[in-house]
Amino acid sequence: MPLLDLAKPTTHTWLPDLLGRAEVQNVPYRHWLLKDALPPAMAKALANLPVPVAHVDDTKGRRETNNSTRVFFSTAFRREFPVSDAFAAAFQDPANVAMLARTTGAPLAGGYLRIEFCQDTDGFWLEPHTDIGAKLYTMLFYLSDVPQAEGWGTDVYQSPDKHLGAASGAFNNGLIFVPGADTWHGFRRRPIDGVRKSIIVNYVKDEWRARHELAYPDAPVTCG
Repeated sequence: MPLLDLAKPTTHTWLPDLLGRAEVQNVPYRHWLLKDALPPAMAKALANLPVPVAHVDDTKGRRETNNSTRVFFSTAFRREFPVSDAFAAAFQDPANVAMLARTTGAPLAGGYLRIEFCQDTDGFWLEPHTDIGAKLYTMLFYLSDVPQAEGWGTDVYQSPDKHLGAASGAFNNGLIFVPGADTWHGFRRRPIDGVRKSIIVNYVKDEWRARHELAYPDAPVTCG
């Protein structure tokens, strides 16, 4: 399938197919593990986006430490890179939004799409935390095509002090959860020999202040 054709509404069926194949886990909270998540051409094109890697000496356990260098699929970014536009279009599609809401129970209608492209280097870590408050839905795609990336997936915790395991960070795998008071996750300190690439998809409430981070800042999603 030609890559640009992925932007057409009729080609957004890869997302429902992905959810249909996801492995559901209920411990320590309900989450979904993804394998072969994106269409191969899309996964490769996203992994190869020509975005400079910003090396941060110490994140202090939070992504917002390096806010000035973070990359989002904004209106301008989508215009510059067609594959990012195709990717975002699938998550803005009303039928897909309805499917995600129905499958996960996330209250998505009226929310806004936020997509971050992450390139983490050695020294990166995230303290255990929960995505609560303004975030309605969290989905991660891992895009590092190197053997060691298997061990670079998101860490899952039962509590801030009890680590249970990690998602597979292998190329084109992923993780979904609906943010709540118990959805503890992070990234424990460990070597990153290379660049840990990932995409984080969130739907957020209208109260989200950083409108420049939104893919469609003037268009809340609907459940078609």
